[in-house]
Amino acid sequence: MKTVIISTLLTFVIFFSCKKEPEAPRPSKRQIIDLTHEFSEETVYWVTAKEFEMDVVAEGHTDHGYYYAANNFTTAEHGGTHIDAPIHFAANKQYVNEIPLEKLIGSAIKVDVSELALENPDYLIRIEDFTNWEKKNGMQIPDGSIVLLETGFSKYYPDKKKYLGTDKRGPEAVKLLHFPGLSPEAAKWLVENRNINSIGLDTPSIDYGQSNFFKAHVILLSENIPAFENLTNLDKLPSKGFDVVALPMKIKGGSGAPLRIVAFVND
Repeated sequence: MKTVIISTLLTFVIFFSCKKEPEAPRPSKRQIIDLTHEFSEETVYWVTAKEFEMDVVAEGHTDHGYYYAANNFTTAEHGGTHIDAPIHFAANKQYVNEIPLEKLIGSAIKVDVSELALENPDYLIRIEDFTNWEKKNGMQIPDGSIVLLETGFSKYYPDKKKYLGTDKRGPEAVKLLHFPGLSPEAAKWLVENRNINSIGLDTPSIDYGQSNFFKAHVILLSENIPAFENLTNLDKLPSKGFDVVALPMKIKGGSGAPLRIVAFVND
């Protein structure tokens, strides 16, 4: 009997000593997509806004032998890839430094309207474009989403004539602007029927170029929903299942700011 017990114990020891340790789960690979245009003399600004200027302060080797480079730059808040803070179009709402990080970092979706928008530079993104996205993806726009709108217009950047509709500047150029944007009806539908954290697109404005009253701005920003404008590389994103980090320059009392925005996409 003693021999049987010892034999059984040895069998268990051999079995468990030979059993492989479970493999640790492999970390998921995430691709980082930069959704930001570079800032330079080519950066596209609103036709009445101050454009980007950079002055070289120093560039080269010093008398002490080390290399040193420094510059000064000046620019408007609203130009290039940037954020519209709620205060931009809504009194007593958040300045750029007051926007909660939860509005700027989180899960995102993309609504692709490029097929329609590239055929019509005055295209207005409709409620139907959002409901079609929901039908196609079998879900409502999730609460707390960052919503990105792909019109395809970033492919024209920085060609002002194609991207803005005009290469002229000044107040008289405003009436010449032609690019797609979000319809006021769709903006109102999002505010009343969905719970989004922020919104962005690949054109110069959340309102289309021919807008006179900027109603989409007013509707969204009045609800403290910030907007990201002049994005790029939206064609590299899936329709859902990715994350966005959108961090603006933290300007105290700013109505907007230059923005570095990236997406994290699972391979």
